[in-house]
Amino acid sequence: MKEISCKLLVIGAGPGGYACAIRAGQLGIDTVIVEAAKPGGTCLTIGCIPSKALIHAAEVFDATRQMAGGRNAMGIRVDQPSIDLAGTMAWKDGIVGRLTSGVSGLLQKARVKIVSGRARFRDGKTVEVETETGQQIVRAETVVIATGSDPVELAALPFGGQVISSTEALSLRQMPKRLIVVGGGYIGLELGTAFAKLGSEVTVVEATAQVLPIYDADLVKPVTRRLTERGIKIFTNTKAIGLSEKGDAIVVEGPEGQQELPADQILVAVGRRPRSVGSGLEDLDLDRSGPYLRIDDRCRTSMRGIYAIGDVTGEPMLAHRAIAQGEMVAEIVAGKKRAWDKRCIPSICFTDPEIVSAGLSPSEARAQGYDVKVGQFPFTANGRAMTMQDEDGFVRVVARADTNLVLGLQAVGSGVSELSAAFSMAIEMGTRLEDIAGTIHVHPTRSEALQEAALKAMGHALHI
Repeated sequence: MKEISCKLLVIGAGPGGYACAIRAGQLGIDTVIVEAAKPGGTCLTIGCIPSKALIHAAEVFDATRQMAGGRNAMGIRVDQPSIDLAGTMAWKDGIVGRLTSGVSGLLQKARVKIVSGRARFRDGKTVEVETETGQQIVRAETVVIATGSDPVELAALPFGGQVISSTEALSLRQMPKRLIVVGGGYIGLELGTAFAKLGSEVTVVEATAQVLPIYDADLVKPVTRRLTERGIKIFTNTKAIGLSEKGDAIVVEGPEGQQELPADQILVAVGRRPRSVGSGLEDLDLDRSGPYLRIDDRCRTSMRGIYAIGDVTGEPMLAHRAIAQGEMVAEIVAGKKRAWDKRCIPSICFTDPEIVSAGLSPSEARAQGYDVKVGQFPFTANGRAMTMQDEDGFVRVVARADTNLVLGLQAVGSGVSELSAAFSMAIEMGTRLEDIAGTIHVHPTRSEALQEAALKAMGHALHI
């Protein structure tokens, strides 16, 4: 049995964990990171990166197929395309491989020791790791828990056979002819849309009154319209009951009663749960908020010397939140004065069209007691959107009526995810409508819609 002692032990090499370890190494802290799988965590290996690769491949294939169908107004014609899903997945895996190797290289560059295996707590300062060469003991002054999350499994539809999670969906080698997506959140709609573009018949089953329930109806309308135009069937206010007796369909119950929906593959995407049990975590005296580890504004848990970051600490379960937390904790361990003081954490849904949101929506701002101004500018009046043949959507700004302070920014449209940095920076910097309106925005770009939305809120938009 081998033993290692270090100043900082990070458990989990996902975005939060590896960012924390790299920053700690840069600051000269003796750091060990433990990871049971490949560096990069869910986001890099079986989540964000591979799903966006699949989404892009689906977009390219769909655009090519439309050209072959003679529906392209630009005059481009191609032969009828086909898709080799195994080849697409191999291309996706190549991207993941490059990035995981890159993370390993960055950890080594920062002089972080990587221990491959599953960690289990002996106590608050000691873990044992089962490695390929035997058990290794790691003792640390400070521990960071960054164990991430797993897909939620439904009791009525346990994973296995034709019932899959997003993990298996991103590794399919054959196209399902009929795909049922249980859960109309961002994971279900992103993957469902991608498979529809690749040729599957897709049906979405959502228990609430609208798909993408975390977004307001105005942002969701263009997405719902595009889903319908693509032939994706949507059942809202509908719950999945289980598999049919023959196992070739899913039984659902909605406003019209029970019915069976034929399916070759069933993707269950109803959320994620934190990995806050197992690995000896349940034996530690850590306060919890529901299933999540409770933390303060410095990511400290209820036990001295133990921090927690990322999905295991609750919503929003976003990689960029985990990265920011990880970097902050490393600096706190190094003796710097830091605290979690984020005005907004932008979120993106990579549907077709995309949705980006930062700060407060109009209804959220009013619920907090603000009298607001709202400016909305449609992409139908944006030259760049016209040249890209995709005019769906808009940019919206929410500001205080008395001071013009920007409280929130949202957009729905093609490629609007790239506006997320401008949105979050505007809110973090305390921008007012005059600041956005007075900033020169490049023409022709979709970003002009941001300036126009600010002008609209002030009462004098130029191009509408």
